[in-house]
This record gives sequence, C-alpha cells and structure tokens, in this order.
Amino acid sequence: MNENKKQEKATKSTPVQLVLRVVQGALIGLGAVLPGISGGVLAVVFGIYQPIMELLSHPLKRFKTHVPRLLPVLIGAAAGFLGIANVLAFFLEKYPEPSVCLFIGLISGMLPSLFREAGEQGRSRSSYISLAVCLCVVFALLMGLQYTSVQVAPSFPWYVFCGFCLALSVIAPGMSFSTLLMPLGLYTPFVDGIGRFDLSVLAPAAIGAVATVICLAKAVNALFQRYYSAAFHGIIGIVIAATVMIIPFSSFTRWETAVPNLICLAVGIAAALLLDRFNSRVMARQAQAEEKAEGETP
Repeated sequence: MNENKKQEKATKSTPVQLVLRVVQGALIGLGAVLPGISGGVLAVVFGIYQPIMELLSHPLKRFKTHVPRLLPVLIGAAAGFLGIANVLAFFLEKYPEPSVCLFIGLISGMLPSLFREAGEQGRSRSSYISLAVCLCVVFALLMGLQYTSVQVAPSFPWYVFCGFCLALSVIAPGMSFSTLLMPLGLYTPFVDGIGRFDLSVLAPAAIGAVATVICLAKAVNALFQRYYSAAFHGIIGIVIAATVMIIPFSSFTRWETAVPNLICLAVGIAAALLLDRFNSRVMARQAQAEEKAEGETP
C-alpha cells in the first residue's frame, strides 16, 4: 500500500514542473531538428534521458509511472519539432552562427549538472576511460562525415535510414541526425517532408525509427543499469565532442561577428545555469514535500 502511494506521488507534478517539462521538451524538439544539435544530448542534460529509455525499453511495465511525467515533455518536443522549430529555422537561416552559439552555450552551461549526475554512483578509472574513448570515437566519426561529400537520391530505403538516424539521435546522445544526414544530402528533403506531413517520407521514417527503438532501447537501458558511471561518462564524452564540432571557429576571427556570437554564447550559458538552479530548487521542494507527507502518513 505504501509503495503504491509512493508511485502515485512520483507521478504527480506541480503546475510549475509541468510548464518546465513542456519547455524542456520544446528545447529537445528544437535540438532534434536544428543542424548539429542532438535532442538526446538535451534530454540528458535535463535529466530525463534515463526515464525515456526505461519507458522505451519496458513500455507496458513503466507506462503508469513514466508516462505522466514524460507526457508534458513529449507535447513540448512535438511543438518544438513541428512548430517552434519553423520559427527558429528563420533565425538559423538568417543568423546561423549566433543561433548555433546560443545552443552551444546552453549545452555548455548544462555540463556541470551532467557531470554531477554522472558521479551519483561514484567514479572509477573506467569512467574516465569511457569518457576519453567516446570523445575520440565521436570526434573521428563526425570529422569523417564532415569531410565526406557523398550525395544520394532520396527514396523509400533512404527515408527508412533517416528514421533510424532520428531514433539514434535520442537513444545515443550526441549523435545528431542532422549531422548524419547533411553530408548525404538527405537533411533538407527529410525535414521538408516532415513539415508537409508527406506520408511518403513519414511512413518509411516511422518504420526506421520504431525498428531502431525496438532493437536498441533495451540494450542501452541495460547498459545504464549495469555500468551507470561508465555509460554516463561516455555520454559526457559524446556531448563534448558533438558540441566542439559545431563551434563556428571561423566566425571568431573578426570582431563584428565574434562579439554577437560571444554574447549569444554567454546568454546560453547563463540561461542553462539559471534553468539548472531553478530545476534543482523545484526538485528539492518536491522532495521535502514528499518527506513531510510520508512523515504524516500513519
């Protein structure tokens, strides 16, 4: 009986928490569609990556406890991916470098909380080895894609591949699907097809995404359960590598472009730190309320 009450309390959220999760979901949706940004990375830095993986791995078992918490995130992600992303796409087209710098600042500002969460179960030599190995592997992979100029014609099999990349960008943080698709010339037709709700694009993409989730979600979730510290530090390596790869270094060579980019970078870092502090306070108040309620329960 007490366990059921605890589960019910875990699924309840204050209005402030609901709004915060919708905003986090919107940012994840934006990160999924904007070039060079990974929605999975933002899910990690917001502390909701593991619940998402648990729900994907065991949808029936985790439905009651996880869906109430993640539903606002999913709503925000859909809005960010399909709606708000169209607005920010304008700024990305008109002001690409400041827009990217803003997201770099957001991710960089979340790194301290990410590192703190990675050490919740302790750190060992394998944790830092995992971080270094993942950082180097992702650097090599992304640099290889960056210097590859292969172009393919969009078709049903390639849109299945697009769905695979989209799901992979959530399951494997740091693997931005746009980073994988842009060198192949598939990013623009894929995003345009999603925006137009074109079934010839959505259907094969859904097949690829669902197949990827079924095949990989349980494996990734099991990896976190058995090797939490090493897996999480590996994600930090992925985040760092993916973030460094999208820095517009050339824009910092001239002061007229460097100044606005630095301002956007600073705004992103400040916003991330404030969001992390606000989130920590909300979670602390919730924990105190739950402890008080448990103490009053006979």
